[in-house]
Amino acid sequence: MSDKRFYIETYGCQMNMADSEVVNSILMDEGMSPVHSAEEADVIFVNTCSIRENAETRVWNRLKEFRSLKKEKKDLTVGVLGCMAERIKENIIEKEQLVDIVVGPDAYRDIPNLLKEVNDGRKAVNVLLSLEETYADITPVRTSGNGVTAFVSIMRGCDNMCAFCVVPFTRGRERSRPLSSIMDEISQLNDQGYKEVTVLGQNVNSYQYEDIDFTKLMDEVSKANPEIRFRFSSPHPKDFPEPLLHLIAERPNLCNYIHIPAQAGSDTMLERMRRPYTRDQYLKLIDRMREIIPGVSLSTDIIAGFCDETEEEHEATMSLMKIVEYDLAYMFAYSERERTLAARKYEDNVPEKIKKRRLTEIIKQQMAIQEKNNKDEVARRHLVLVEGTSKKSDEQLSGRTDTNKMVVFDKKNFKKGDYVEVEVTDYTSATLIAKPIRKSSIAEFYNQTVVTA
Repeated sequence: MSDKRFYIETYGCQMNMADSEVVNSILMDEGMSPVHSAEEADVIFVNTCSIRENAETRVWNRLKEFRSLKKEKKDLTVGVLGCMAERIKENIIEKEQLVDIVVGPDAYRDIPNLLKEVNDGRKAVNVLLSLEETYADITPVRTSGNGVTAFVSIMRGCDNMCAFCVVPFTRGRERSRPLSSIMDEISQLNDQGYKEVTVLGQNVNSYQYEDIDFTKLMDEVSKANPEIRFRFSSPHPKDFPEPLLHLIAERPNLCNYIHIPAQAGSDTMLERMRRPYTRDQYLKLIDRMREIIPGVSLSTDIIAGFCDETEEEHEATMSLMKIVEYDLAYMFAYSERERTLAARKYEDNVPEKIKKRRLTEIIKQQMAIQEKNNKDEVARRHLVLVEGTSKKSDEQLSGRTDTNKMVVFDKKNFKKGDYVEVEVTDYTSATLIAKPIRKSSIAEFYNQTVVTA
């Protein structure tokens, strides 16, 4: 296998992106080389997502394109990784004959053996879930991305059985990585020049390894790497630790940004979704976040049209979003997932037309809120980490504030990886426009006498 070239196409969440980097490492240890397009590859892997129907549809269509490529390249191997693997293994290998290999999220170490089986003329499958696998000893290899921001997975699986979510069935039970392996990975990223790390877990605030909890982990990593900014995704409202809020307020390199999924805005809907908190508890948590961390930026996940959703429940979600005034929201129409509680016990009975209408209303309101929030940013100063050139002009750079807002400003003498102090001059609903003031650092910016962030 040492002379083979591989290509991985990744769909879905940040966790899948982190998983692809683990697979990169495993394949490169076998002497294989990554390439940047499917046409160049001898082995193609599609890292799949089962969260929503749209993501699955895109994967099926892509696999059909690769089947056409296989007719031209007889020795081409195509495989499926990740969350769709176990659920569709029979369809995808036997019925549709689209792939040669199917590998679940806990079986990536077995990929070299599975490739050997394919070379011997067999189809190869390993979708077994594990109670122990965290890939803690594998250093991910980042062959894509901007070289400035990175994801670090601190745990795998999920023990929350939300009615709509397939993750516990595709990724198994919750288990956490040792702190030492996380610290080592971040130290290597620091040495490689990375300036921002997002630590990942399906429910990061459930992290627990021996006597280390999530707040202690964030304390340790941020203290050891003062010029790396840290974010985390995703926490759960049911058990968000208040000590972490105080730590964020005190530690300059812990970003003033929290993604806190609400999913819905009424107690009846939250109960049906098996989200173990009430609307009032959620709003009190938001109030506490803003009290402890002035200027904190918040984002959320929202599902429109879940089973039995009434107009009143939809309006309650709209009103929750209006009260909180999120800076960003990931908004989706509900799509039923096999094996979930909702698929087994409820009926997906909100007509598509109504789902789309409700989602459109949610999006329209959210865009207006974001535009208003961004208008309030004019004349404020922020420290922006430059991630690259702007999509619209090579003469401009783009990057994010620590509150996770995208900013565009003139290039001048700044470059990717710089921290730049900027002053906001204009805005859209999605982007801040700014003038650069000076190159800075986290320590310099937050030690100024007056900080207008």
